[in-house]
Formats: sequence, C-alpha cells, structure tokens
Amino acid sequence: MKYIYNTLLILLSLVISTNAYSGDWETITKNASGQTVYFNAWGGSDIINDYIRWAGDQVQSQYGIKVKHVKVTDIGDVISRILAEKSAGRNDSGSVDLMWINGENFRAMKDNLLLYGPFTQKLPNYRLVDTENKPTVLSDFTTKVDHMEAPWGMAQLIFMYDSAQVTNHPKNMPDLLIFAKKHPGKVTYPAPPSFYGTTFIKQVMLELVEDKSPLYDSVKKADFENVTAPLWKFLDQLHPLMWRKGKAFTSGAPEMKQLLNDGEIFISLSFNPNDASNAIDNGELPDSIRTYIHQKGTIGNTHFVGIPFNSSAKEGAMVFANFLMSPEAQLRKSIPQIWGDPTVLNINKLSSKDRVAFSQLPLGIATLTAAELNKVMLEPDASWVAALEKAWQRRYQK
Repeated sequence: MKYIYNTLLILLSLVISTNAYSGDWETITKNASGQTVYFNAWGGSDIINDYIRWAGDQVQSQYGIKVKHVKVTDIGDVISRILAEKSAGRNDSGSVDLMWINGENFRAMKDNLLLYGPFTQKLPNYRLVDTENKPTVLSDFTTKVDHMEAPWGMAQLIFMYDSAQVTNHPKNMPDLLIFAKKHPGKVTYPAPPSFYGTTFIKQVMLELVEDKSPLYDSVKKADFENVTAPLWKFLDQLHPLMWRKGKAFTSGAPEMKQLLNDGEIFISLSFNPNDASNAIDNGELPDSIRTYIHQKGTIGNTHFVGIPFNSSAKEGAMVFANFLMSPEAQLRKSIPQIWGDPTVLNINKLSSKDRVAFSQLPLGIATLTAAELNKVMLEPDASWVAALEKAWQRRYQK
C-alpha cells in the first residue's frame, strides 16, 4: 500500500510539473509572436546560410517570429559590441538577440555576465538532447553550460586525403611527421587564430603531451613552457616539410580544400564529418577523396546558441533555439546535401517515426560511420586557446 501511495505521489508531481512547464512554454510562445530575432552567426558558408534561412522561415510560419541572420566573420567582435552596450548601460533593446557561440567565446560571455538565462530547461525539445552520452552538450571546453546556451550541432575534427595519391594515411601525429618527410610540401594547416589552425595544434598537444590534466584546468595554473614543449618540438620538425616550407599558411579549411582539389596538398581537414562527401557532390573535390580520424580519436565539441542579457526578443530567441533542437530541424541539418551536421539528440528519445527517419539518412561516399567517429577527445580548457595562439604567433609569425 505504501509503495502504491508513493508511486501515486510521484505521478502526481510529474503531472503538476508538466502542466507548469506547458503553461510556461505557452506564455513564452505567445509573447514571442510578432518579435524579430537578430541572430548573429557565422556567414561564411552558403550551405549553412541556406539552412538558417529555412529555419527562420519555419518559425515565422509556425510562431509568427521573424529571424534576421546577421552574418559575422568573428563572433568575438559581437561579444565586444555586447560588452560595450553593457558598459554604456544599455540593459535592454540590445543589438543582438541570439548568437552562435561556444568555447572561449561562451566562457567570456558567461564570465562577464553577458548571457540571459538559465533558459534551456524551459525549452520542450531540450528533453530530447543526448545529455547522457554526449558530455560536450553539458560542458563547453570544460566550462559548465548550466542551461545558459542551447546545443544545436556536433562537430569533430576529421582529416581528408586523396586515395588516388595516398595509399596509407597517417594514424597519429608522429605518423603525420613521417608522411610529411615522404611527401614534402604536401601537408599544411591554417595559421592560428583560424579556428581550424588552433584546433590542429590542440590536437597535436592532446596526442603528444603525456600528462593531459593541466590542459583541462586554467592555463594560469600550468607550467606553460614545460607542458607545451612537445607541441613546439613537433611543429619545429613539421614546418620545414610543409607546403611552402612552412613559411606561409592557409587562411582556413576552405583554402585547404582548394589546395587538396588542385593536388598541391595530399591531406586537408574539416570539423564536419560530412564535409568531404558534400564537396564531392558539388564538384569541389574529386570522388577519390576519403576521410579518417586518428587511432586514439580527434577533438570533438558541440556548438550552441546563446541569448545576450539585453536581448529585446528573449522569447523569440528561445522559440527559435527550441526549434533548432527539434527532430525536424535536426534531421534536416543532418542530411549531407543540406549541411551534414551531426545531431545533438538522443535518437532513443524520439518517436518511432523520427527514429526511422534518422536511421535512413544517406551516408556520403567519404563519410565515416558513427562507430568509426566514436573516439572523441574533449576540448582543453577554454583559457588555453588565447595562450596557444599568442605563443604560436610569437614563434612562427615574426
């Protein structure tokens, strides 16, 4: 009898909680109607821009919210603008309502109290997120998310190579050095602070540093020169063997992709596992391109959207963030020809119809399976980013 009574109490509490949750969301969607959301996000990809446009059309049709994509090159510039608004006392009617954010930029926003929230616990679709098996949706470069940003996509470093030119691709960073010796001028990476270049040097560190614990704490607590010594030793050996003998670096992944297509380099990189397949489909790369990750894994993370503290359309921003986590939006985003961005959702939490739809997603010719991508290295603490970039520039851009 006592067991039945306790069970009834639990069920009753769940009903009350769900009703309160539903009422809260109903109020949010009602207030969001008619709002314009200025979404500041990277605008350097036509595929991504098209997806954001589609998502904006959906929330306008379903909720009466207008989304304007403010295309930016560096989200750090947006943070500086929000900080200036705070310093000027502009605590409402801010110029940014929602922003694509993660890593050191999230840390900067959170530390400077520039974020609205917590808010993701109010979003119905957040309950579908894979918080059980994807730790990067809860900790962003070791900074606890605390419901202050909403996940909307996954990423992992992958390497591309031309199988027509390369029989055995490198399995790790020491292998890459051997490969570069055998194929001088055919390897390169973007110069930090390019996101891809910084990710590459972090990957080198995670593979070569024996004691990784300092990397997951503030850089201020570490013996920087000692911890990073294996990185500089490796790069000092690699650079003379690289494209243009390491005296020039690419600007980013798009330029590397072009060099790979032209046969100037044999290995490129991306942070989207479907990027190579998409590039083959649209004629940017030959169909001999394939992808791989290193034996012990590669860096992976989650990208998020956050709401500034002074947003003038907080409800509209929450509704748009919620839609971006919906099975509909996540499924479309996962289609290689549309974006090919891995989902943040737990497929087992979805309806049978949605599970089938995800299971039937086409796998591109150069795309690794989920099992092959299963080895993920967690990002170091966000404080390491700026320190590594400055140290790299001092050494290699004199």
